[in-house]
Amino acid sequence: MRRCISEVDAALTPAAGRATIVRSAMRRFSTILPLLLLLASPAVSDDFEVKRGLMVSRQIAARGISDKRVLDAMRSIERHRFVPADLEGDAYADHPLPIGEGQTISQPYIVALMTESLGLSGGEKVLEIGTGSGYQAAVLARTVKEVFTIEIKPKLHAAASALLAAMGFSNVHTRSGDGYYGWPEEAPFDCIMITAAVDHIPQPLLQQLAPGGRMVLPLGDPFSVQSLVLVTKGKGAPRVKLITSVLFVPMTGKASAGGP
Repeated sequence: MRRCISEVDAALTPAAGRATIVRSAMRRFSTILPLLLLLASPAVSDDFEVKRGLMVSRQIAARGISDKRVLDAMRSIERHRFVPADLEGDAYADHPLPIGEGQTISQPYIVALMTESLGLSGGEKVLEIGTGSGYQAAVLARTVKEVFTIEIKPKLHAAASALLAAMGFSNVHTRSGDGYYGWPEEAPFDCIMITAAVDHIPQPLLQQLAPGGRMVLPLGDPFSVQSLVLVTKGKGAPRVKLITSVLFVPMTGKASAGGP
């Protein structure tokens, strides 16, 4: 480069040579400037939207989830905002992630499966037990009319409540407390979702379920593999349908103290 500049300077007057070099450099810079701007733009540096699309197509739709509202919700909600900052790169991976306080954000497929299993039509009032990071509540909020969610861990409750509000989920109502007892003043609920393992169906929650209502929960030994089940409330004993095997963290509070 130094030799080339010297040759140009020798062929022109010093002033003309400098002007030519400047014009040449500006032309080259104007050619690469759009590329530099593109590389620096959020569309390239932030590939979360692409990752969400792949998450939905490869992890969720490919496994049989077909409810359009569920797929759209998971395609649009920024899951990386619901995980610790140092785990953002893994937010769309095919596995659960720790969120602190001994809790996790569920695998994306399980979130979709539990949501779809409730057979939602869009106008439901849903109670969620175990807010965690708030991600499942956000997915529900995009698919139903109202979501009431309870978290027993105060720090998680505060963080999730603030995030959901900041993201504009005005149809999500949060509470700090033991979800085993539900939210009686807002009952009945069309659907209830429990996002932690319990070895029995909590009676207070069953009582707060509307006739014909559905409840999805990981049922079984909280310290082993559980069965994800769909419970439908009828006139007699509730009907229980097995969905698949899962592994959730234990439900704490009254549930861990030994039964109804």
